[in-house]
Amino acid sequence: MNSLLKTGIALLALGQCALPVCAQQRMDQMWGEQQAKQTDTTTQRGHRFEWGNYAMFIHWGLFSHLANKWHGRTYYGIGEWMIDVNMANANRDEYKATAREFNPSEFDALKIAQLAKDAGMKYIIVTSKHHDGFAMFHSACDRFNIVDATPFGRDPMRELADACKQVGIGFGFYYSHNQDWTTPGAAGAPCVDYEGNPKTFDDYFKTKCLPQVEELTKNYGDIELIWFDTPGGIPQQYAEQLVDVVHKNQPKALVSGRVGYNLGDYQTLGDMEVPLENIDGLWESVDVTNDVWGYAWYDQNWKSPTQILQNLISTVARGGTYMLNVGPDQLGNVPEYAQRALRSAGKWIARYPQVIYGAQASPWRHALPWGDVVRQGNKLYLTVYEWPKTGKLYLPGLLTELRSAALLTEQKARKLSFSRTDDGWTVLELPCGQPDPMISVIELTCADEDIQVDNTIALDPEIGTNELSVHFAKADGASISKESWMEKFGEWKHAARTNDLYKGGKVTWEVMVKEPGTYHVELKVKGSGRQVWEIETDEGVLLHNQQGSSSIYTFRPMGWLRFDNPGKHTLTVRLTDGDRQNASLSAISLKPVLF
Repeated sequence: MNSLLKTGIALLALGQCALPVCAQQRMDQMWGEQQAKQTDTTTQRGHRFEWGNYAMFIHWGLFSHLANKWHGRTYYGIGEWMIDVNMANANRDEYKATAREFNPSEFDALKIAQLAKDAGMKYIIVTSKHHDGFAMFHSACDRFNIVDATPFGRDPMRELADACKQVGIGFGFYYSHNQDWTTPGAAGAPCVDYEGNPKTFDDYFKTKCLPQVEELTKNYGDIELIWFDTPGGIPQQYAEQLVDVVHKNQPKALVSGRVGYNLGDYQTLGDMEVPLENIDGLWESVDVTNDVWGYAWYDQNWKSPTQILQNLISTVARGGTYMLNVGPDQLGNVPEYAQRALRSAGKWIARYPQVIYGAQASPWRHALPWGDVVRQGNKLYLTVYEWPKTGKLYLPGLLTELRSAALLTEQKARKLSFSRTDDGWTVLELPCGQPDPMISVIELTCADEDIQVDNTIALDPEIGTNELSVHFAKADGASISKESWMEKFGEWKHAARTNDLYKGGKVTWEVMVKEPGTYHVELKVKGSGRQVWEIETDEGVLLHNQQGSSSIYTFRPMGWLRFDNPGKHTLTVRLTDGDRQNASLSAISLKPVLF
């Protein structure tokens, strides 16, 4: 029986809808061709990570049973931190006792594995032990685990490993190696045991951490990677031992960068972070389908299929892999809205697999006003998030000769007319209606694979808003840095900012303008009280205005600004008055004014 027929039978048994056969065959063929090229351990290691570009993260554990409630009160944020003082500050013994009630009786590993496959994901990483110390597998070295301490009495890690193998995707583990709040001696735990005997990190490491990593890497077949987390102040010798154990027992597996000391095989960015500019090397972005990692009873703020796809594509376009989290509930079910969004996004990926699998980063190294770009050899794939209403798509800075352009659909490609200007703009003629209700894809075939571009930030003359982060500006007498903050505990946001313009400095963007035109300009700022800002172009045009500010970044209108000539220009921003020491600038936006 072939794998496609097996998948179809399994889906019928589960009462789920499979991807269209033609789409599934196309995806299976691409995967098979890539697997056939892998002939040794070195090239096999990380293949699903580097080529697949998309994975499922699962945060599931004893915290899922609590669902962000403790003693009848709801705590907003990441529920896996309920023992932490920033959440419920839950008593450790009371927390451990809740394991007697944890019975995820509706857990079905095959359904979850099939969901990941339908979503277009190439492997699953699941929390085998989070910071609370509770093992979601049968561990011989510590009885605080789902088999020995709960009425469930089964090993869901074993079931997931088998299910992933059955549907043809990879499998791996998250493991909190430094923090373990319920095991004496570990980071965040008491330094004495229940009898008052002193315990050190070495005690925890030798009796629990290292033996459990040995179990995970020996007892569950081939795994894709071990995702360590929050290394904190773990001594380097322990991190090195963990890396050695993983590579010894699983030669084809990767180790995440969060093991510490740059010992990992790849870099993981901050939680919920998609970078603004390309990053070289192997790296991943980890994100959530709603606002939190583990299941929270109140959290219904789901990402739409289109939001998921935009984050995925933008991560791939920056050169990375996107791992998107789901948080099964106390019964073991992935919330229905998350399932629907993932499957819907997966159907889009099945229509355009070349946009994700094996795709390389954009030669522009940043997003474009209407969407983003990925590359496969001499082909560029333009993913259009905002479809032009005028029927013209403006692609700036492509210097390599363009052979052809086509609008991709599920049925066939539709040839597009295009023109090139002397100043580096390619203008594509598009149909008026957006062909794909989510994201439309245009394939450009270039004369050779050495694709050259001028990646100067370009202002689109027609698309809604050109938002320029200060990440792409040059600072003079000031500095530009990354700012990260939590809107709920554990819900991270990230931005580039300059917050020392009070010293009299300035920031300057270089921009490419296709034709003379007028733009409505706003600044994205935060601070306190009134702020006076000044914006000047190289043509001598000046905007000067006072606006209010608040504790969160908000766009504040500055006025209309005109460029009189096409070509490259500069935009310079200064802070001239007001509560200057608390002022922070994150971005400038320019919206075409169409007369």
